Amino acid sequence: MSPPPAGRSRWTTRLLAREVSLTSGCVSDILRRNGLKPHLVRTYKVSRDPEFVAKVQDVVGLYLNPPEHAVVLSVDEKTSIQALQRTQLPLPLRSGRAARHTHDYKRHGVLDLYAALEVETGKVTHRVTDSHTALDFLAFMKTVARRYPRRELHVILDNSSTHSTPDIKTWLAENPLVQFHYTPTSASWLNQVEGFFGVLGKQSLGRTDFNSKHALRDHLDAYMRAWNASPTPFAWTKPADAIIKSHRRMLKRISTAVH
Repeated sequence: MSPPPAGRSRWTTRLLAREVSLTSGCVSDILRRNGLKPHLVRTYKVSRDPEFVAKVQDVVGLYLNPPEHAVVLSVDEKTSIQALQRTQLPLPLRSGRAARHTHDYKRHGVLDLYAALEVETGKVTHRVTDSHTALDFLAFMKTVARRYPRRELHVILDNSSTHSTPDIKTWLAENPLVQFHYTPTSASWLNQVEGFFGVLGKQSLGRTDFNSKHALRDHLDAYMRAWNASPTPFAWTKPADAIIKSHRRMLKRISTAVH
């Protein structure tokens, strides 16, 4: 747990072996037997939103105790989805071998995906666009509102500047059944649709080739149809108080951390 030698970013088994007068193989065995993996690194970002507590209580309250006769939607956009085409055809699976594809590819442009995840059912309303401007977001929200006519909608979304433009505020004033609930800054993990985007990336986008933006658009539409035919809701279990306590501990740690 001590800092590595000057000029190094981390310890290696050979450096550790030299430090403690053992072989690198012995060091590897000791690490493995004790489940130690000093090479692993995880990222983190602690929100410094002054309204963190109120926003967490608001959003988690919608997850755990949604209003009666209302629809709770988790909304966000997945931007810059690339239509990539490998320079050579991928090689299919063979017994004892993984599927293979070339490391290089051609770029055919990008698309943006707007999605509104219905928290209770897991169904997703989506729209694929060539950009992600405030007008694109407003057009998507109008699509969502038409999907749920005369229903009270509670929309959870992040603090993107496109989500609070004057046009958006005017539209919200004209549609009082739609209410926005913002997650804290640097807390996108609180938005359940991010989990859906993770599933989408692994199941739909990870290994697929697209020879055009049109092909990518058709592919996304096909995935959404299949998802909505058998949707899977995400069950939120962590109460707001536990999140707030953990956040306070992290704030304390980074304020006293030794660099």
